[in-house]
Amino acid sequence: MPPAPAIVWFRQDLRLSDNAALYAAAESGCPIIALYVWDKEAAESWSLGQASRWWLRQSLQSLSQDLQSHGVQLLIRTGSNLEVLRGIISQTKASAVYWNRCYEPDAQVRDAHIEHTLVTQGTEVEIYNGSLLTEPGDVLNKSGKPFKVFTPYWRALQQQVGAPDTLPIPKTLGATQLPSDDLDVIPCDVDFKGYWRPGEKSAQDVLEAFCTTSIGDYSVQRDVPATTGTSRLSPYLHFGEISPRQVWDRVKALPAAEPYLRQLGWREFSYQLLHEFPLLPEEPLDVRFIRFSWRDDPKSLEAWKRGKTGYPIVDAGMRELYQTGWMHNRVRMIVASFLTKHLLIPWQQGEAWFWERLVDADLANNSASWQWVAGCGADAAPFFRIFNPTLQGERFDPEGAYVRHWVPELNGVPKRYIHQPWECPELERASVGVLLGKDYPHPIVDHKSARKRALDAFAAIKS
Repeated sequence: MPPAPAIVWFRQDLRLSDNAALYAAAESGCPIIALYVWDKEAAESWSLGQASRWWLRQSLQSLSQDLQSHGVQLLIRTGSNLEVLRGIISQTKASAVYWNRCYEPDAQVRDAHIEHTLVTQGTEVEIYNGSLLTEPGDVLNKSGKPFKVFTPYWRALQQQVGAPDTLPIPKTLGATQLPSDDLDVIPCDVDFKGYWRPGEKSAQDVLEAFCTTSIGDYSVQRDVPATTGTSRLSPYLHFGEISPRQVWDRVKALPAAEPYLRQLGWREFSYQLLHEFPLLPEEPLDVRFIRFSWRDDPKSLEAWKRGKTGYPIVDAGMRELYQTGWMHNRVRMIVASFLTKHLLIPWQQGEAWFWERLVDADLANNSASWQWVAGCGADAAPFFRIFNPTLQGERFDPEGAYVRHWVPELNGVPKRYIHQPWECPELERASVGVLLGKDYPHPIVDHKSARKRALDAFAAIKS
């Protein structure tokens, strides 16, 4: 009698290599049922945004092709995660379910319930870490408490990350064929095909290109949005098309690797924060900010979302986000500072827009980073550190190349005015076809006045 099949439940681990759950299932000698469940009725508070759904569909298509090359079908099913799993177990007599952990608070509650239910009914459950370098809670300070400041956490993390080999693609994958739903069950109204190629092979290609062409200049070029100085691996890491271990192992021996590895460290730190503070996406870590005088300003929020604030570097970033599903990291800090400090709009509203529009939307990273910029998170930038968007543009986009690409109506504005077009003489602006208020908006807020207003609001909660 052939062995009962084993289900490998894919989630944020859409790859074949260095996939602990898939490797263990293959080692069991059981035929594999490779499963992805689209649970459109999930009660999770952070359901996938449009950009994430687009990436997920493309990534599942790529994973399906990769599995097919090994003789395995990717089974897509729609419905409750638990009920789908129970139905397949009943239909196929599967003896075990393998999966890699998800770390979002709602997902952990869901998975614990599913594990308990399946084990109770007699199904073996095997769970692995396929998303992080270390488990949240493993990196602690000398008192056995979680770190709240990144730099000492980073030093401790480096000591914790050992050197186990990454896992290869299993040599043998038996398979069980079942009817599958179509990827069209995942709704999506955006398309970023001109900018991205999701999938495991693409992730490996992007990593290799970064390691061979960009990492040597990373510490400088990562702050220049007009260049390709960053790795752009974040969506591949979020969806698990590449593991952080694979990235770490490829990068660690290269010259000048440390600044980039710190970014992986920040990702790990964010997950530890989310583990320790499950309300991180909704509530400030610094409780003083519960009393902060945030403003309800839908008109300004909409101008920020659409890249029509009148500050070119802010508008360029927001338009890049809208068109490509991604934004350069330096510019993310600038636009987040502008929203929370110039406009005094709650960081949660910016966080929600990023969640909807980013292909790399990641609950831990998104939440921790927005709180950091807003001044209310762990190891946060002080609230009184208020970026001047004009000076930020001049410093990090000195030629105006980034602004000209994403805000083409300013193409003709001379370089000395590209980050402050309102300072350009009216006749000179008219000669290049830029009429403020018509072709490009006036600034929606004055920097000096906004800065004073923000500092006054912060002073009111300092005690």
